[in-house]
Amino acid sequence: MTIDAHGRTSGAPRSFTDEGVLAPSHAERARTLVARETTGTLATLALEPAGYPYGSFVTFALDGGEPVFLISRIAEHTRNVAADPRASLLVHERGKDDPLANGRVTLLGRAEKLERAVTTARESFLALHPGASYYVDYDDFDFWRLSVQSVRYIGGYGRMSWVDGAAFRAAEPDPLAASAPRILEHMNRDHADSLLRYGRAFTRASDAERAVMTAIDRYGFEMTLTTPAGVGPARIAFEAPLTTADEARRALVALSRAAEARLG
Repeated sequence: MTIDAHGRTSGAPRSFTDEGVLAPSHAERARTLVARETTGTLATLALEPAGYPYGSFVTFALDGGEPVFLISRIAEHTRNVAADPRASLLVHERGKDDPLANGRVTLLGRAEKLERAVTTARESFLALHPGASYYVDYDDFDFWRLSVQSVRYIGGYGRMSWVDGAAFRAAEPDPLAASAPRILEHMNRDHADSLLRYGRAFTRASDAERAVMTAIDRYGFEMTLTTPAGVGPARIAFEAPLTTADEARRALVALSRAAEARLG
């Protein structure tokens, strides 16, 4: 057995997934990631020294699919976007031991100051950042919106693309995102036998020896499967999109029974 420059076993399948298995679009994945976070790095073009990228830590909320910020007029990034509205916001996940295995999204667009009458921005921001209520009405603070034109999505290793701004705004966050960590922990801890049956019955890894669930969403779930030929990812779709964790539980039980029947 040999290993290539990317750490893959030569001759092993790169994926055990059958063709045509439904999965979230990159617009949906990016929107879900950003909707789960409340802070990011705002990059603006510095006034001094002129033209250099200037990154600063900010809090944000999504309003109609676009980030809104409550920022002070004396902040350097506020002075920058007032002079040149081009900006980007980097938002990233946390949690995985390997930082580069975490997903991240960069939203690129033009910043615009909002009128005080735009109440949706205020409501969206304070819902996520209630502590800002004590300074939200100060005269030297304003709401700004990043009008997203393009999105760079990186979902860890090997999953990346550019997403159109309109597609990002139109995408809906995944309804299972908040429940996903708990579901993964439960399935991997208590139902390793079911995961192995899923892999053997519904993927090309009929000889799977071990299965670990790595992600779940409204359309299906992903696993890492170990076979005699090597290790690879696989995805299995649900019969219909889900909306709640309870629906996910019922769907996973039904799939386990279907796998048992298929495997005999």
